[in-house]
Amino acid sequence: MNTSSAVPFKHPDEPPTTTTGGTPFADLPPRKTIREAVAASAMGNATEWYDYGVYAVVSTYIASHFFPEGSAAQFWTYAFLAISFIARPFGGFIWGPLGDRLGRKHVLALTIIIMSLATTLIGVLPTYEQVGILAPILLAVLRIVQGFSTGGEYGGAATFMAEYAPDKRRGRYGSFLEFGTLGGFALGTIVVLILQLILSEDAMASWGWRLPFFLALPMGLIGLYLRSRLDETPVFQDLEHEGEAQQSAVHGLVSLIRDYWKPILTMAGLVIPLNIANYTLLTYMPGYLETKINMSANQSLATILIGEVIMMALLPFCGGLSDVIGRKKMWWTSMIGLFVMALPMYYLMGQGFLWAIIGFAVLGLLYIPQLSTISATFPAMFPAHVRFAGFAVTYNFFTSVFGGTAAPINEAVVSATGFLEFPAVYVMFGCLFGIVALFFLKETAGASLVGTDVPESQREDYGVEAITAETQALDDCGR
Repeated sequence: MNTSSAVPFKHPDEPPTTTTGGTPFADLPPRKTIREAVAASAMGNATEWYDYGVYAVVSTYIASHFFPEGSAAQFWTYAFLAISFIARPFGGFIWGPLGDRLGRKHVLALTIIIMSLATTLIGVLPTYEQVGILAPILLAVLRIVQGFSTGGEYGGAATFMAEYAPDKRRGRYGSFLEFGTLGGFALGTIVVLILQLILSEDAMASWGWRLPFFLALPMGLIGLYLRSRLDETPVFQDLEHEGEAQQSAVHGLVSLIRDYWKPILTMAGLVIPLNIANYTLLTYMPGYLETKINMSANQSLATILIGEVIMMALLPFCGGLSDVIGRKKMWWTSMIGLFVMALPMYYLMGQGFLWAIIGFAVLGLLYIPQLSTISATFPAMFPAHVRFAGFAVTYNFFTSVFGGTAAPINEAVVSATGFLEFPAVYVMFGCLFGIVALFFLKETAGASLVGTDVPESQREDYGVEAITAETQALDDCGR
């Protein structure tokens, strides 16, 4: 039974009213439950990106401890970050179909524990000086485990959040998942910055760099606790009730590739620029500012931290704006803005500390329209019965190719050529894919995620008047 068509909305204390959405107000979870679902999703995201953030900001310490001198240690440090991305597609192929078969909640409980344990164990690894080649091998194993678990975490968390949120507020609620992304990055930066300020250089280089990794375990346990308190998403419960949940994970994967290759390709075109920008700006940037622009370690971290805090402050605004004007307009703004401004802003960053803050902030602001709408855009590209798999498989495959390789590619080219603005050119290259994909992206702002049809807004020119009636109704219901 297909339940994706519009059905009446009803305020719990009023007669039925019909709007443009797909879930009756009476069937929406309480506002407290929705907020708990957003928090549970965001906490896992924060744990995931805390790992990448910490690894990036202590990359110079990792380079000196896990690789022999004179071995292009900084390049290999970034390359080992990319190793985790090799495992992400395998995680997506396993966790995604399982999430459509068993439910979102059960998969997310496993991924957050595996992910946080792998990050924590990096802090106790022996060094190259102590055990030789075994040190980078153990580091590689933990990066692979972390990447495999992440292959289910991000797609699952976004799907979980999107299926809990009211249709007309999905952008606003979804932006808080990315608040967890930047929060994890920012927390990693803050922790390392504090340690560098209170510890001597020798202490930080000897053992202080290990301490930030230990914080991942309590973060993972908090996320697990938040998720254990929630029921399965209303959309997945509807699938099970109608007998439309996947009966086999393998069958679900086959169905996804056979029947939904068009949204897969469209999503791929958006994931490419998203990840090139993300990992160039947030993962590669700390080492770039320190080793290529010759900033001090504290100046480099301060630049990144200021930019991340500004971006976090704007996430909810941009997510809510996408509910009003639509996702496509947000993505168009970001793609064109980054393509035009990347080169000037990278040139500006090379002019000094204050200019670097301005340049990074401008690029971060132009990236926000993408980042703030990921969780509202990508899950809505697939119907409910293949949503987890569609997101996880597509996102993780192309993230592994273009996200995990961004830092080592940038490092290799800049080191070999001395062309300090190459990261800007790489971001522009990614934007070309996104601009093409946007022509094929369906507008899904306000669309229902219920049922086995691909979601689509009833109005392609989605705008303010399309949400006025339901926004008022949502406010009346306290949503």
